[in-house]
Amino acid sequence: MHKTKLLPFLEALFAVIVWGASFIATKIAVGQISPIAVVWLRFAMGIPILLFAVIIRKQFAFPKGNEWWYFALLGFLGISFHQWLQSNGLQTAQATTTAWIVSTSPAFIAILGWMILKEKLNLIQSLGIALAMIGVLAVVSKGDLAALTGGKFGTYGDYLILISSVNWAVFSILSRRGLKNHPSTRMTFWVMTIGWLITSVAFFANKSYTEIPLLDSRGWIAMIFLGIFTTGLAYIAWFDALSQLPAAQTGAFLFVEPLTSMVVAAVILNEQITLVSVLGGAVILFGIWMVNRQG
Repeated sequence: MHKTKLLPFLEALFAVIVWGASFIATKIAVGQISPIAVVWLRFAMGIPILLFAVIIRKQFAFPKGNEWWYFALLGFLGISFHQWLQSNGLQTAQATTTAWIVSTSPAFIAILGWMILKEKLNLIQSLGIALAMIGVLAVVSKGDLAALTGGKFGTYGDYLILISSVNWAVFSILSRRGLKNHPSTRMTFWVMTIGWLITSVAFFANKSYTEIPLLDSRGWIAMIFLGIFTTGLAYIAWFDALSQLPAAQTGAFLFVEPLTSMVVAAVILNEQITLVSVLGGAVILFGIWMVNRQG
């Protein structure tokens, strides 16, 4: 493979591996400080890296007029609310289960695209969505589908993660308009910055800054990974790859994310890799592939 062709593939792979490992880092961090403190500190570290990338690419520009309100809505949904859901969810949900649930976002995007944007949804895509949901039920119930009727379905955190997956789909649909007028790096910078400022209100109101000294060396490694790698470098690498590869090709890399989570969670958190989670995960990925397949 030619060097110029290899780089975007490596960037996409780097991004999804980092994002896959981010659930484990978040779980470690929320074990030491509150979810609000984790979210605030993470973006405080990552935003300067994105700002640097925007300036280097000569893409810096302030939003105009109503764009401030639009970016504020995206910042609340995609950063403040989304990260709050995932950080709180990971207090009780397993990192592996979280990754599998989050991987269903493309299915919810397809459903919302059909409902709101009147995009077509064919039979294969519909079956893919159904399969992905069955996979989620299998993973969250740990194979005990009878738990559905008994009311003992998953943890409180699993529900929050599922809401975050739907929320991300809403955020993605709403983002499409902005991406027509702004380079993705610039738009991400403003959405993250405004979302971080919204989170700052709760961070300072709750005096969450007093928790930061509670982080031990393991906690700080997790936070630095979340801030610098997950929030900063991975987004830059992902957008670089997106600008050079077809969207469908880049999107296929997202299938690596939950697999990375499963392996890293097993090594670092000693989460068991069960046959149910592997089979359920495979069903989810196959379903999402059916949703995204061309033609």
